[in-house]
Amino acid sequence: MTASYTGEQQAFPEQGNVSERSRSERADLLESEAIRRAQRGDAEGFERIYELHCRRVYALCLRMVGNPSEAEDLAQEAFLTVLRKIQTFRGESAFSTWLHRIAVNLALMRVRKKTLPKISYEITSEHDRGRHYEELSGPDLQLAGSIDRVHLERAIEQLAPCHKAVVELHDIQGYKHNEIAQIMDWSIGNSKTHLHRARTRLRELLQRRLRLQSIWATPVRAAQATLGGR
Repeated sequence: MTASYTGEQQAFPEQGNVSERSRSERADLLESEAIRRAQRGDAEGFERIYELHCRRVYALCLRMVGNPSEAEDLAQEAFLTVLRKIQTFRGESAFSTWLHRIAVNLALMRVRKKTLPKISYEITSEHDRGRHYEELSGPDLQLAGSIDRVHLERAIEQLAPCHKAVVELHDIQGYKHNEIAQIMDWSIGNSKTHLHRARTRLRELLQRRLRLQSIWATPVRAAQATLGGR
């Protein structure tokens, strides 16, 4: 492994060529030091950044596009973009916020290419601006508890891309609304309203699925009762 990288082909480490000592030393690197080293062209600094953030970036891309292969491509493209632009990072926001914004923009561009109708990601109506945002940003008890995870995942897949992103960032990865606003290029109020709309839609989808289950379960139970009585 060379001490510095000279092109994108060195962006991702070849695990077979990395010694245990090199891995151990890289694991001890703080993110801030890794960023400074990457900005100077040091390969291990960039590799440490990749190790710290690759799982969450992939999870966000997968949530937005719903396809593992596409998500892998988008995550790699996001880190290649970071490699090209790392020197422009000035620390005005958290590095993870800057990185996730790159990933979100790439995912949204991919989604827009695949869908003709344009999706509005900004909320501008007076009604939405006048909402009680603090009320909307708290935990959603109606979605917590006994919801089957498989059903929840299927419901999330049916959300609009921006709603998938805000659910992934806020409810799964734990980002605050001020951080999501920076990632998505929204106001904080818009972030809270998008989350509220996403949760409302999820409730509708989950309730519909439960109703369908109930409709199908009734004849099944009747048939089981008939067979059991024989």
